[in-house]
Amino acid sequence: MRSTGANQRGEVVLDYIRWVMVRKRDPAAPAPAPRVPDLAETVAAADLAVPADLDLADYDPALAGEPYFWEDYAPGERIDHVDGLTVEEAEHMMATRLYQNTARVHFDALAARAGRFGRRLIYGGHVISLARALSFNGLANAFRIVAINGGRHVAPLFAGDTVHAWSEVRERLALPGRDDLGALRLRAVAVKDRPADGFPLFGEDGRYDAAVVLDLDYTVLLPRRG
Repeated sequence: MRSTGANQRGEVVLDYIRWVMVRKRDPAAPAPAPRVPDLAETVAAADLAVPADLDLADYDPALAGEPYFWEDYAPGERIDHVDGLTVEEAEHMMATRLYQNTARVHFDALAARAGRFGRRLIYGGHVISLARALSFNGLANAFRIVAINGGRHVAPLFAGDTVHAWSEVRERLALPGRDDLGALRLRAVAVKDRPADGFPLFGEDGRYDAAVVLDLDYTVLLPRRG
């Protein structure tokens, strides 16, 4: 599916391609041949939407709680965000309503009991939100997301599961015309019911580790020391 969002002036502010899971009418019916569009691996630094009037002259890292700026991160560095968040049924459903997701797989316990897992699924957008919240321990000055380059939900999450997260710095991007601001391309990995220490990702069979629920590639803005 390709989704495009516009503001009140008709200007495109969001444009992305995603894959969604859809129930089959007949479980034995073969899937059609895959058709994968030609997509760029990432949003280039020159294409990132940075407000021209964004002024960091008075930026105070003490208010964020960490002293680490753009120059302090190195490609290949991995950051354990340490803290865990246990997902509760009521808070998940409240958040999912606010996201305006109405899929019954997240709300209807009666219907879910007859499904594959026998219980309601935690909405994937909620998992992304939790991973982003946890990432502030180690990336407190990453104050704005400017691109989601790609990613996948690789396992289900349920109420009662505890989420931990870790990040890998994939690229450090200089922004054209800005010496006060830079971008980091990050890989965010969320895991369930285990700490993030050891940075689990793939097992010996090349498949995702059983604890991994989210693998997300995105780009954030950080202040520079310059």
